Amino acid sequence: MPTQKPRKIGFFSFQHALVRALVGLTIVLVIGTSGYHLLFEWPLLDGFYMTVITITGIGFKEVHDLGNEGKIFTLFIILSGFGVVAYTLVTGTKMLIEGEINKILTRRRSMKAIEKLRNHFIICGFGRMGSFICEELHARGISFVIVENRSEIQDRIVQSGYFLSPGDATEEDVLLKAGIKNARGLVSVLDSDASNVYVVLTARELNEELEIIARAGEESAAKKLLRAGATRVISPYKIGGMRLVMGILKPEVMSFLEVAMDHRKYDIEIEEVKLLEHSPYCGKKLIETEIRRELNLIIIAVKKRNGQMVFNPGPQTVIEAGDTLISMGEKENLAILEKEASGNSKTSARSLNTSGT
Repeated sequence: MPTQKPRKIGFFSFQHALVRALVGLTIVLVIGTSGYHLLFEWPLLDGFYMTVITITGIGFKEVHDLGNEGKIFTLFIILSGFGVVAYTLVTGTKMLIEGEINKILTRRRSMKAIEKLRNHFIICGFGRMGSFICEELHARGISFVIVENRSEIQDRIVQSGYFLSPGDATEEDVLLKAGIKNARGLVSVLDSDASNVYVVLTARELNEELEIIARAGEESAAKKLLRAGATRVISPYKIGGMRLVMGILKPEVMSFLEVAMDHRKYDIEIEEVKLLEHSPYCGKKLIETEIRRELNLIIIAVKKRNGQMVFNPGPQTVIEAGDTLISMGEKENLAILEKEASGNSKTSARSLNTSGT
């Protein structure tokens, strides 16, 4: 999955330089304050005040009369302190300027890369749910763009190396910059249901074929989101409650589902694969495809192109273009199945018994 690489090296080198400058400044202040106090028996406050006005070049009148020894010590503070102050100011200013320049350049590179994306996802909102979604998509190698208007969160997104389209997700221009015309789907997980409704309305108007999934906090909002054009509405509280009930009543079933859904810990996954017209599977019975024997995959269900869901399909079930296979098995074999279903696999002749024998 293409991602932008966070440019942190320059930032940290400037940060270290600024720390060194501040440490040097602190040392000069300590030496000056303690020197006036110990050598000339000045109060600590007077010594600190004299050191500050000396190294900053303010040049107010001396706090106390200086003898020759005091003048020599003050010259030492001027020479060492002024250099440290100048270095600190230059480093801090350079850090601010280059930081802003890096932000601008990074944003330009990101927008150019986003323009080249195809079949990606747009994630509206980078809160707790949005960040988790992005972690999962990133782990699976799936391209996505985040739409976020909070500046403090935008910096975190860029530092994570994710693509960012800054701005309000309800604005057409922001979604267009996120590549909504070429996107595969959009997920709206903003904090308020009203905002999610506006996002869905805007997204559906810009792309009629887009898969849109929206978060609903209230049951009443779910209906509004569907009417606005959402393909599917997810209620985190409802799903969380159902999983808790499953964990209580059917703990082993719940354990099985967790194994199938957690791709990071286990090599087993549940995947959906859509048959395209050029797939050698089209028009075949499941037993003829030899998916079970060749790929060791279990077909849990077949969603027909008319929307009918066939659970636990038998070996004589015929699959056609537009059908979706809900399959379970090892990741590597699921990847082969996806290639076969799209008609792009070079192993199609091996895995099919085209004569039906």
